[in-house]
Amino acid sequence: MRSIVAVGAAVLVAVSLSGDSPRPPEPIPIGIPAPFRSVSWSEVAARHLHEAQPLEPEAPAWAYQLYRRSLRVLFALTGPGSGGMIAGDRPGWNYVWPRDAAAGATALEEAGLRPQAFLVASFIAGVDFDEAARFHPNEEQVPGRSAAGDAPGWVWLAEHEVGMAPGPREPWRDRQDYGENVTGDLLGNAIAAGVPAAEIKRCFLTPRGLVRQGGGDELDSSAAWAATVFPQPELRNAVRRTLLTMTRESTPYGIPPIEGWTPGEVWTAPTAWSAWALTNLGERHAADRLLTELHRAETSYGTLPERVSAADGHPTSTTPLAWSHAFAILALRARYSG
Repeated sequence: MRSIVAVGAAVLVAVSLSGDSPRPPEPIPIGIPAPFRSVSWSEVAARHLHEAQPLEPEAPAWAYQLYRRSLRVLFALTGPGSGGMIAGDRPGWNYVWPRDAAAGATALEEAGLRPQAFLVASFIAGVDFDEAARFHPNEEQVPGRSAAGDAPGWVWLAEHEVGMAPGPREPWRDRQDYGENVTGDLLGNAIAAGVPAAEIKRCFLTPRGLVRQGGGDELDSSAAWAATVFPQPELRNAVRRTLLTMTRESTPYGIPPIEGWTPGEVWTAPTAWSAWALTNLGERHAADRLLTELHRAETSYGTLPERVSAADGHPTSTTPLAWSHAFAILALRARYSG
């Protein structure tokens, strides 16, 4: 699969949540990738976009455009036969992460595109996510990353969303989380695994909010998942406190996934999933602030990088990223669903 020729001049400078790193400076494509399909892209996009549920008429023009463009990105990054949704069209990212693809399937379902969502969910239901963190679109394991602690929960979610019989959620302790740089008992993994609220509070709740690791003090935006994809009503106040604190400290282009992560860079997927949660929590002002920052992080082609410079918003990693566009769809549907 090959990207269209639009190219940005950004440089990779830090460890990625999704791809291999570090990498030498290289041009970053910023346009929507060419699709897997051999048929005309315009025909594919037109058919699926016509079937998608629209945002409410009062949604701003930029939201409407980002919503439709995000669906186009997910279509382009999904294999038509296998349903394997790769993270991005770039070496190191052109693999299927179960959590990323599950978010994509959830977004497609929320947009009213169940056949497409079912295809993606069927792929990730068929891989052994307890043995590897990522897979080729033919379901072969990609070596180099240990199994992710949140993958079972995300796969369970995707199966549930499309009406499949979900399998059990598996142990979450002593594994890497979506950050893929620490092994331990981590907040995002606990939420995805459905750990009871009382245990999550005991392990991760501080006076400031929910932190990534017990005993730490860095707030983790994955707290948002407890108010969205893995709802736990007993955690809503803790989630609200966590996300409002992180939003107050946000940059013009969004927030990092965890306080103190990669100084000088912010991440589009956590910005979007936090906006989604704040909408669900009734914190519309804070949600709109994050959505505005997400909009500023778009490239000139309207695509979302994995991460951008906190100083000027230029892309510093793979663009577009399926995970980011999936959460953009979910956040915009929550805010402007009609």
